[in-house]
Amino acid sequence: MNLFDLFLRGGAVMWPILLTSVIGAVVIIERWLVLRRARVDAGQFLMRLRSVMKRGELREAVDFCSKTDAPLARILKRGLTTYPEGHDRVREAIENAGKEEAFKLEERMSVLANVAGIAPLLGFLGTVTGMIGAFRTIEQLSGTASPADLAGGIWEALLTTAFGLFVGIPAYGFYNYFLSRVNRFVFELEHGSEEFLDLVRSGALEQDQESNSRKTK
Repeated sequence: MNLFDLFLRGGAVMWPILLTSVIGAVVIIERWLVLRRARVDAGQFLMRLRSVMKRGELREAVDFCSKTDAPLARILKRGLTTYPEGHDRVREAIENAGKEEAFKLEERMSVLANVAGIAPLLGFLGTVTGMIGAFRTIEQLSGTASPADLAGGIWEALLTTAFGLFVGIPAYGFYNYFLSRVNRFVFELEHGSEEFLDLVRSGALEQDQESNSRKTK
């Protein structure tokens, strides 16, 4: 008996479990790709951005951030584009951009958590309904049912629990793994944003822009 035969023997509840497995697989693949693209060496990126800003080249700093497709680069780019509006406006822009990027990183995580919780519950539901059918068999046979009469129905009922756990356990594992990755990314975003704001408060970009303008006169 192959896996497909076991699936069919599990009854109608197996189809919702299959649906949750498909949803979970799609979310896992999508989140894996998103978090992989979000990965960047924050220390090296900030060091190179700092060197560009200290040359007083605001446009060059914006272009440098545009070339990196990562949440940290997009956040700092938002701050650089509002730099002429003042330090308070830069902080506000970075905070808003940080919230947007954090939301994108956490997006669909709740779907994966629901899959991890719902799939085993569907499995238990199938087992309960299967056991109800087994006890009805005992009733119909007036209590004279042999173990052989019940064994088939019971093991078929337990199939739904097995398939539900088979879907739920990996989904729960990936949820915790992705959650830890997201928390790490959020920490790096907050740390990188604070370093950038310290550089903005120091006025290095403004000072170098003034020195460059004096040299050209």
